[in-house]
Amino acid sequence: MATDAEITFADHIGRFYARRYGMAPMVGRLLGYLVIRHPSEPSIAELADALLASRSAITGAISTLETLGLIHRSRAAGERMDRVRLDLDAPRSTGFDVTEFHEQAALAREGLALLADAPIERKAALLEWRAFADFLVTRLPQLEADWRAHREKLRADGTLPDIPRRP
Repeated sequence: MATDAEITFADHIGRFYARRYGMAPMVGRLLGYLVIRHPSEPSIAELADALLASRSAITGAISTLETLGLIHRSRAAGERMDRVRLDLDAPRSTGFDVTEFHEQAALAREGLALLADAPIERKAALLEWRAFADFLVTRLPQLEADWRAHREKLRADGTLPDIPRRP
């Protein structure tokens, strides 16, 4: 069972994600709890008990976090229950996934094709959207490489622990 302080922290994360991203508060609560949870691969039942929530609420939050690439659900051979863990190495979980911006640029290009003969003022928002998405597609890979190098320095000097990552 989670302590009152842990539930309060999870609630703070839940409110942040609800306010900032329009997510159901349980999504953020689950994420907040997983960040502080040890051991780090609880079952859905353990999460429901800890967060004083229904299994269906936890399952829904897990689905959302899986879609966002923030967590990974697995089941060990012989186990009859799923386990959940944070996946902080995935490009989607860190914000470095360029596929979103490839798709946004393609959508902007589609809109620009639709408005090919329109005055530039009418196309201004699409032009800026495309330019911004293309900018991020070119810059994010370098930013990700910079982050990984910085993280390795922090691990080398002991500021960050070297957490074994699962595939």
